[in-house]
Amino acid sequence: MLFDLPLTELRVYKPAREEPADFDAFWAGTLGEARKHPLEPKFEPVDAGLISIDVWDVTFAGFAGQPIKGWFLAPRDVAASPFARDGRLPCVVQYIGYGGGRGRPIDWLTFPSAGFATLVMDTRGQGSTWRSGDTPDIATADVTGQHPGFMTRGILDPETYYYRRLTCDAVRAVEAARAHPLVDPARVVVTGGSQGGGMALAVAGLVPDILLAMPEVPFMCHWRRAIEITDSDPYHEIVRFARIHREQVDRIFATLAYFDGLNFAARAKAPALFSVGLMDQITPPSTVFAAYNHYAGPKSIEVYPFNGHEGGETLQTERMLHRLADAAR
Repeated sequence: MLFDLPLTELRVYKPAREEPADFDAFWAGTLGEARKHPLEPKFEPVDAGLISIDVWDVTFAGFAGQPIKGWFLAPRDVAASPFARDGRLPCVVQYIGYGGGRGRPIDWLTFPSAGFATLVMDTRGQGSTWRSGDTPDIATADVTGQHPGFMTRGILDPETYYYRRLTCDAVRAVEAARAHPLVDPARVVVTGGSQGGGMALAVAGLVPDILLAMPEVPFMCHWRRAIEITDSDPYHEIVRFARIHREQVDRIFATLAYFDGLNFAARAKAPALFSVGLMDQITPPSTVFAAYNHYAGPKSIEVYPFNGHEGGETLQTERMLHRLADAAR
């Protein structure tokens, strides 16, 4: 059902942002600490049984220098790609939806089949819900108890919150992609759906020279409204945690402000293609439009009136491929 604001109101919905005074210093410090550790990207060739696409198993140093896994895929005949320049390709860095991990190389053939390189970042601690993962979540400080899931892990302090580590990993994934000799570092694109869309949006706000951002039905935007208008997980994990920890509600929202897609969107300058489903009860459309309307760079959004969290699925993928081709040429 259509449960959120009418589309005419969504298109202009631009709520005030709750931004910590030290937002920029927090992220500069987080990334600065991570960069004290050598990135040391490793690309180990893998025989995935593919004829036209080469695959590498990836490891690089993420938050606190901790090892993050991924896959790197590229067309075997680089020169045949219409997007090749001096033997290098544009690269799409992909982030994964909640609960999923990097899976197998065959899960990620779309962008390399279209002539692009792609780096798929594994999601620390996840990968046991709908696609397998290989990266543990190693916390570097004691954290409070949590509701099952990842949304409340370390939530009482932005320094210990799970999404600090994951967002830092996502930025380092761009740096790892740029280190591969087949990648043109000036043509790196970020994308993902749901949690992956939230990560793409965060990276667009933290890395100033991204070529293009394509967040699909992005999660982690306008937290307070999302938590108040949907009973769906993963947002509802926070509701259940706050129901038990009644005295910590202010601390919870103080932490979440450092990870709100609205604040990243306001800093993002790269062109962007968003998508939204108007019947989405996991990432409510008003939260997506709130991020979209705060996005500082050139932007467009594909609206799917009768779709939920699946958004545009393969139709959106086709639209993304056309948008990528325009940006990469």
